[in-house]
Amino acid sequence: MNRTTLSLIAGATALAAVTGFAALSAPDAPGTDTAAKAAAQLPVERTSLLCPAPSTSDLAETSYTSFTPVTKGTGSGGKAELREADEESADAPADGEDKGKGKDDGKSGEDKPAKPVLTPKEPGKPVTGESSGGDAPALVGTADGRFAPGWTVQETTEVAAGTGRGLQGVNCTAPDTDFWFPGASTDADRTDYVHLTNPDDSAAVVDIELYGKDGALKSAVGEGITVPPHSSEPVLLSTLMPERQTNLTVHVNVRSGRVGAAVQALDDKLGGDWLAASTDPSGSLVLPGIPKDATSVRLVALTPGDADADLKVRLASPSGLITPAGHETVHVKGGMTAAVDLGDVTRGEAGSLVLTPTDRSVPVVAALRVVRGKGDKQETAFIPATRPVGTRATSADNSGKGSTLSLTAPGAAATVKVTASAGSEGGTPVSKTYTIKAGTTQDIEPPAPGGLKGTYALTVETVSGGPVYGARTLTASADGVPAFTVQTLPDDRGTVAVPEADEDLSVLQR
Repeated sequence: MNRTTLSLIAGATALAAVTGFAALSAPDAPGTDTAAKAAAQLPVERTSLLCPAPSTSDLAETSYTSFTPVTKGTGSGGKAELREADEESADAPADGEDKGKGKDDGKSGEDKPAKPVLTPKEPGKPVTGESSGGDAPALVGTADGRFAPGWTVQETTEVAAGTGRGLQGVNCTAPDTDFWFPGASTDADRTDYVHLTNPDDSAAVVDIELYGKDGALKSAVGEGITVPPHSSEPVLLSTLMPERQTNLTVHVNVRSGRVGAAVQALDDKLGGDWLAASTDPSGSLVLPGIPKDATSVRLVALTPGDADADLKVRLASPSGLITPAGHETVHVKGGMTAAVDLGDVTRGEAGSLVLTPTDRSVPVVAALRVVRGKGDKQETAFIPATRPVGTRATSADNSGKGSTLSLTAPGAAATVKVTASAGSEGGTPVSKTYTIKAGTTQDIEPPAPGGLKGTYALTVETVSGGPVYGARTLTASADGVPAFTVQTLPDDRGTVAVPEADEDLSVLQR
């Protein structure tokens, strides 16, 4: 498989934001019908994505896959680009820096724009790139026009040996101001970093708060961390606290600006992977896509407030919702991280964890640490609680084998359409419809494009029924280690509700 080779520099972190533009309606005149008109769903016009620096290992091999699904209602223009995070913006220099600073192009005082490292040519067809070694930087990306709705970038890294060896994968995500990461650790075998990436022209100021089994951990070092413009900062968690903690929840709170954030969790014995942020605190959570051959599953949860949470624990299996023996409920004390080892809870079948309140609803964040293999041939991945697939969700970087799509309908039954895109180097898109029974999880061997060459993307769309949650697992085998990585499939928010305007308000602008 031929891929565009990337020339990258060192850096660190992940991101992606969706921005839509809506027209506003003027107030109704007295005596007129005040019923609100139905809002139309229109494609977003601009999207941002941030990818963390993949690895510091000289043995790392990283691939990037960029994909935008075809969306009705978009025009013919637009573009998508990924650039190195530490490269100065072509049209907006960093604060306090000389606009002429840049790579030497033989013209003193003039800025030479950074060359994009990955640029898709058309929606509906993935484009890929590669990087070797530990010098690959964090990437900052923007997409507009027809490339913006549903734009997805997957970063996948194989590390042959050493701490964190195995397969590490992460979806490049949106810049934001608030992130929760249950499942981090400063245990003796763990080396965990929080990667912070700032895509903007001004510095961002960030607080990193840590919560252990006994509550909040005081750390003045984690307060007021400055992330310079167009740059990425890795923060080693063990430097923020004097005592080791096996199970931690990390809260990234942005005081000013916005960042992309992700946790890279590396283990000396169990490999490693990226821990993506949990969905916003909620009373009920779904953690989809536990591999059927998982040998160990650990649930880590936190309620951010002072109130305790009592949660019913159920596994959505292929035959329905079941309660794991000995783990019917979990009690989460307010502000304290709770961890429960569920063992080989899936028992050789597809499964997703469903958490619901036993009584009153208290907002909770949660994630799973999943282990495959035995003895010295074990590998780790993480599954955070996630949003439903909703209208559409996309997973990039799939190959002819080694990909599993896991879908669960914890409430009512649902029907979804799964589309395999054209391949990055050739192939014809294929779609197939699946029905997921109520309360079940179904593992699907994804449809592959006809005449596939290269990698392809999977798009999941809800056709009817209740909410569906999804995850995609990539697997590989290296020296007998069952390497894998899991990415959840939340709604891509590729469209925005736009109210119908009663009149043109442009004349009112000053």
